[in-house]
Amino acid sequence: MGQIIWAPSALADLDAIAGYIARDSTDRAALMISRIIEKVERLQFYPLSGRIIPEVGDTLSREITVGSYRIMYRIEVKEIWITGVVHGARDWNPEYVS
Repeated sequence: MGQIIWAPSALADLDAIAGYIARDSTDRAALMISRIIEKVERLQFYPLSGRIIPEVGDTLSREITVGSYRIMYRIEVKEIWITGVVHGARDWNPEYVS
């Protein structure tokens, strides 16, 4: 079982997502953030459940999706680092994973 650790950049991503969605509905923003957090928490037990990030190609750099959002993470010895949460349509740079 791995410990989930959120990188500051990933937490900033969550804040930005919540702010963007909240412009239309605070309830939907709260629901999306809850769904993201719930899915991330499952990684404690199933860290290999996400797919390898195609742009990176490293077996320890993976992603899961919630709606249109890609949740990037890196598996370390006893930790799962959440490194970013980005919209699937966004032009994403792989340097954020390492």
